[in-house]
Amino acid sequence: MSTLKAERELTVRGLILGVVITLVFTAANVFFGLKAGLTFATSIPAAVISMAVLRGFKGMTIQENNIVQTVASAAGTLSSIIFVLPGLVIIGWWTGFPYWTSVFICGLGGILGVMYSIPLRRALVTQSDLPYPEGVACAEVLKVGGGAEAETSAIEDARAGLLAVTWGSIISGLYALLVGTRIVASDLARTFRVGERGAVSGFDFLFSFALFGIGHLVGLWVGVAMLVGALIGWGWGVPHFSLLSPELGSAATATLAQHTWSHQVRFVGAGTILVAALWTLAKLIKPVYGGLLTAMAASRARRAGNAAALPRTEQDIPIGLVGLLTLVCFVPIALLLAKFDSGGALREHMALLAIGGVIFIAVMSFFVSSVCGYMAGLIGSSNSPLSGIGILAVIGASLLLLFGVRPNLPASAEQALVAFALFVTAVVFSVACIANNNLQDLKTGQLVDATPWKQQVALIIGVIAGAIIIPPILDLLNHAYGFAGAVGPHREHALPAPQAGLISALAQGVLQHNVDWSLIEIGVGIGVALIIIDLVLRRGTRDTAHLSPLAVGLGIYLPTQSTLMVVVGAVAGWYFDRRAERRANPASIKQLGILLASGLIVGEGLIGVLIAALVAFSGKDFPLSLVSDQFADNGAVIVGTIAFSLICILMYRWAAGLRK
Repeated sequence: MSTLKAERELTVRGLILGVVITLVFTAANVFFGLKAGLTFATSIPAAVISMAVLRGFKGMTIQENNIVQTVASAAGTLSSIIFVLPGLVIIGWWTGFPYWTSVFICGLGGILGVMYSIPLRRALVTQSDLPYPEGVACAEVLKVGGGAEAETSAIEDARAGLLAVTWGSIISGLYALLVGTRIVASDLARTFRVGERGAVSGFDFLFSFALFGIGHLVGLWVGVAMLVGALIGWGWGVPHFSLLSPELGSAATATLAQHTWSHQVRFVGAGTILVAALWTLAKLIKPVYGGLLTAMAASRARRAGNAAALPRTEQDIPIGLVGLLTLVCFVPIALLLAKFDSGGALREHMALLAIGGVIFIAVMSFFVSSVCGYMAGLIGSSNSPLSGIGILAVIGASLLLLFGVRPNLPASAEQALVAFALFVTAVVFSVACIANNNLQDLKTGQLVDATPWKQQVALIIGVIAGAIIIPPILDLLNHAYGFAGAVGPHREHALPAPQAGLISALAQGVLQHNVDWSLIEIGVGIGVALIIIDLVLRRGTRDTAHLSPLAVGLGIYLPTQSTLMVVVGAVAGWYFDRRAERRANPASIKQLGILLASGLIVGEGLIGVLIAALVAFSGKDFPLSLVSDQFADNGAVIVGTIAFSLICILMYRWAAGLRK
């Protein structure tokens, strides 16, 4: 065993700091998850902030810093509920996000995710050779700077890291404010005609430091894949399908391009995402099955031994309490389901739907906890195909409703059934979010001699903090911008919410038969071709070259406003890392780049939420505008292009110079 001592671990100051970081990172993750279809892992930035802040207090330990990052990691995981929950607004069932209902969906599902993954810890963490890439990386960060006895160089690394996160947040936040004043343009966008037949296409580079930071974090090959998707969508899809819409031939170029992308190309991308997510899950069937066998064997071995004699580093929340908390969570879930549509078209079937819904959630949640826990260990929490879990859950729920309840209902009840399928899927998905993260945190804890049950308590606290803040942020963003494809009038600056749009479209397609499946079939064909290309690339190259089908699908599905700057950030991040390799301390410099990118996301995310509040309460699209429309459409574009480029260059040069 390690000689590290846990003098302090589950402390009040650590929990408070973890909750504060959780609230901040959750707000940023929700905003950019809806905008770009991607969220960022918060464990390492949280660990760095914790080490820098707690260094000013006496008795700081690695284990205490680990508790802070464990609480804060809920920000990067529970916020993934945005991949499902906005679907209830998109289909028109909700006009906003009912606070307590949304809190219970997030909180109860998140706690179930913790409970379900506890029995898997020994098999999938302590007795497993799974790599847990993010958990190991976070543990290494904690080891070099997380204790009071850390070396001077480690302390300097922690301080430099905090500077990178802080200044990244300040820079991106200030630039977002400038964009709000329209002194600098928000984007560089053009639509144009292609060829003699009048096909249309276009592009939109959004001047967003957060998207730039996301590009740095996802890496070069994911960026390349998203660029390929954008080229498929706007180099082939929009020009091709715009020619097939002669009734819109007289429409303005921008209107035709937007209509073609949102009504046709987007569903091609949905098909690609669908097959890519299912392929990723299919590859994991064998290792997940093996992991479950190991888990059951470990459980039998533990029952045969003396649990009371276990060392501190092997003590989980007692299994009896786990079972009790699980049952307690299902009581309010059953009540939520029973009252879902008690006064509407489903009222005569609510008892059956509530019982069936609880059984579906219980069974499917255990399945997704096992799958997500293993996937996190295998490929990391950030890379796990959570959208695939959501797709499987909503299709399963929709099919059960189609054959079990739909024949006994009038056609007017179809929307209510779609909403019920999404509601049940949202609970399952919140379980998947946390289970996807929990074992990763426990791996970090194992490597720094943490106490498992204390980490599990910390994660529950993080779940509750995230559940409290997510609904009002979602409600605020919905009122300020709305979601693409939502029922009602078109919103000019609607957030794409790609996964929520796809999952709600699938539920509607199964229960209402209102999806053009031919478009999705084209996307499936593209996805199959991409899978083959990806396999060839991975086998035929010695480096890390690949073409992620899921990222390509996102590139097709998302507007170029959400993808092209991610591509720029991915290339810039790759170049930054290449330059770092020439320095004496490349690992430290690369880590600073990651922390700078995380700060860029947090700063703009927070200011984005604040500006959304101003938009919602003022009723104006640009409440901070200081210039005329003419300057905003012309001069501001030039100013924005130059300013954004210069800041990127200077910012990277500064980060590289933090550690000589």
